[in-house]
Parts: sequence; structure tokens; C-alpha cells
Amino acid sequence: MDDKARIIAETLEPNAIISEVARRYGLRPQQVFAWRREARKQAASVQQDSPAFVPAVLAAAEPVASRSPKQRKRQATRDAGMIELEIDGIAMRVGRGADTKTVAAVIRALKATS
Repeated sequence: MDDKARIIAETLEPNAIISEVARRYGLRPQQVFAWRREARKQAASVQQDSPAFVPAVLAAAEPVASRSPKQRKRQATRDAGMIELEIDGIAMRVGRGADTKTVAAVIRALKATS
């Protein structure tokens, strides 16, 4: 696996000619092309499975008109642990206990439309 990774890395160097790299290691160019295609697929699947990090912006809560203590307590309980994301003007609220795979799929879909 280390040799394979080293050969693939060598083909990614600027001005590298894949057929020359393959011959140098006694391989057929088709084999090296297949390895490169396989590596790209693996890299793409890793990128899809891992979350992308973006800067977080913390905003103070907007002032709310005076409410009774009972109404404030209900509101605070409902919003506890809530995360709000905004991607290209589309707001998404993620509550406590949300399924991470579903949230990641929605974020990927939002990114794909932007």
C-alpha cells in the first residue's frame, strides 16, 4: 500500500507523465490510471463523510417583549441546545437529539445548491 501511494503521489507531481512513472516501476499505465481513479473515489467519499468546518458567528438573542415568567421558561426550554445555521440565506435550526447523518445530508444538499 505504501508503494502504491508513493507511485500515485509521483503521478500527481507537476509535469509528471503517467506512462513514464508506470514504466519506471514495471507497471502498465492502465494500472496506474486505475489506482488514481480509485484514490479519487476514496478521497471523495472521505470528504462526504466528514463534516466541513465553517466559522461560527455568535449573535446575541434579540430582545423580546416582556412576557410572564411562565412563558419565558417555556421559551428557554424549547430553545435550549438549539443551533441555527445559515447557508446562503437559508436558515436551518438543529435541535437537541437531531440525527447527525440527516443534518449532514441537509447541509451537503444546501451546499450543492449554492
